[in-house]
Amino acid sequence: MRNPGFVKLGELLGKDRLFSYLHKFGFGNKTGIDLEGEGSGILFKEKDVHNLELATTAFGQGISVTPIQQVRAVSAVVNGGYLLKPYIVKDIVDSRTGTTIKSYKKKVLRKVISNKTSKTMRRALENVVAKGGGKAAYIEGYRVGGKTGTAQKQENGKYLVGNYIMSFMSVVPANKPKAVFYLAIDNPKHTPKLSSYTTTPIARRILLDIIDALNIKPQKSEIPKDLEWNDTVYVSVPNINGKNVKDVKDLLKDFNVIYSGKGNTVYDVSPKAGTKIPTGSSVRVMLN
Repeated sequence: MRNPGFVKLGELLGKDRLFSYLHKFGFGNKTGIDLEGEGSGILFKEKDVHNLELATTAFGQGISVTPIQQVRAVSAVVNGGYLLKPYIVKDIVDSRTGTTIKSYKKKVLRKVISNKTSKTMRRALENVVAKGGGKAAYIEGYRVGGKTGTAQKQENGKYLVGNYIMSFMSVVPANKPKAVFYLAIDNPKHTPKLSSYTTTPIARRILLDIIDALNIKPQKSEIPKDLEWNDTVYVSVPNINGKNVKDVKDLLKDFNVIYSGKGNTVYDVSPKAGTKIPTGSSVRVMLN
């Protein structure tokens, strides 16, 4: 149902407005990134766009965009609406003296959407991971946004059968993005031809590394995940400090409880109260 929905959106926008936004987001032109051999992608010429071309462009068929164009566009979608010039090298430093020879500063090219629209899109992307096709990328305690993608490949002017590029574009944290991550797999084998099964589990593992590398802290306001039958259920460790041991047994029913000490009053718990851990995990309760 997604493609018919985007066809309808394309009709509502109309050719002029749709292509205006494509150009504002930088599609059809090189980003100017500091790498050799960058492509421009392919868009229909507007004079050649009729109802069919408008419909296919709206859901991404018949056109071609590069990964860096997509990353830059999604970055603009989630950063408040600012299209930036991408670069690979941040600083050039003299290895002998440590002196910075040249720095590449953030360069805003233009504002493409409003802050309000950007906030709405961040929320929508987070819902994809919590409740939609990106659920396998969900990370308990962190706000991850994302969108799956499936692109048909063409050869000799015809689309290939059963040969796709599966992709997943993700943002972390979804409410205050620090990283945009794009993963693509060319013609994956021995898997359902759905990106929600193919790319999202791999993306989750890489996102965990990104979270660790950028020292992104857990957040308590993430959208709860719609659980499936085989999902691990996470439960928060309750705040039981100062309570009588007899009064906490029901609060700890989801855990394997290990008591330490000989008293009747809880003075500490490990993991700390508020930490989300899988049901059945061990929780140590210290008594005095």
